[in-house]
Amino acid sequence: MTYRRSVSRRLKRGLGLIGLVGTFLLLAAVAFFYSFTFTHLDPQAAMVRAIKEMLEHVALPLVVLLVPVTIMVLRAIRQAFRPLEEAAAEIEAARGHERGYRIDSSTMPAEALPFTYAVNDLLGRLDDAATRQEAFAADVAHELRTPLALLLLELDRLDHADAARLKEDVAAMRRLIDQLMLLAQIDAATAAQTPLEAVSLVDVARLVVSSVAPGIIAEGKTIALDIDDKAPFVNGRREAIAAALRNLIENAVRVTPAGGGIQVFAGPGAMLRVRDEGPGLPAERLRELVQRHHRADHASKDGAGLGLAIVDRIMAAHGGELLTESAKNELILRFPDT
Repeated sequence: MTYRRSVSRRLKRGLGLIGLVGTFLLLAAVAFFYSFTFTHLDPQAAMVRAIKEMLEHVALPLVVLLVPVTIMVLRAIRQAFRPLEEAAAEIEAARGHERGYRIDSSTMPAEALPFTYAVNDLLGRLDDAATRQEAFAADVAHELRTPLALLLLELDRLDHADAARLKEDVAAMRRLIDQLMLLAQIDAATAAQTPLEAVSLVDVARLVVSSVAPGIIAEGKTIALDIDDKAPFVNGRREAIAAALRNLIENAVRVTPAGGGIQVFAGPGAMLRVRDEGPGLPAERLRELVQRHHRADHASKDGAGLGLAIVDRIMAAHGGELLTESAKNELILRFPDT
């Protein structure tokens, strides 16, 4: 176990040592003084008298004084470190809203200001680096959309057996780029603290299911929507939530065999659920797949393995989470209660 140095413990130990040394020196000085005062007494009587005098006039007052002083010193130490504890609590409360966060230095003790300024400077550099990365990703995605659109037009004119497959590949790349751009917009809006809107989970589910249903039916599969009229509104961004649900449905379509069906549930509560007829996804496997460099074993060959990672990022931006219910073959978008 690593030993942690504690400033509070060191202060208490130092003050305690000072008290002990001071008490010893005081008693030694008093004993030296009394050795001259009781010179008219025999040595044994002088020793007894000196001990009695020190107990009554030195030791007892010291005890009476040290008890309240010790209490006040411990209280002062706790108060001195309270701004650090409060800052730690504020930092923990900012979880999920780290972008743009800075430690409030107005309540910090002067001794902690250099450390506070250094941490705030580091947070600023991290924000700048993240902003540059997001801007770069958005620029790249934007620049790729035009050549992909031209490529689709050229494939429409191509009379070849592989044209349809190539168009599907390009369309998948286009959807991925759109999702990356959406993620960049979410991150930018989060950093700018753009107000969220009240989004109806029922409306989002209806819109997404109606848009993907024709393609699912064309593949010989079915999709059904089950709505709980009491499903609440959530604070979020409609396009992002719709993209997350669409990704889950596309994942469900990939793992569902021909003739099978996908079910989408809006509610109960602040949840959207997608049930498929695949093998199910254990929680441990889901934790691996939300890492962007992992791919599902059953992922489509034209996919980039980013679907679930994008969904997880969208849910994190909304303060929610992506869950799995392997026994029911369900993936769940759970939003915080409003």
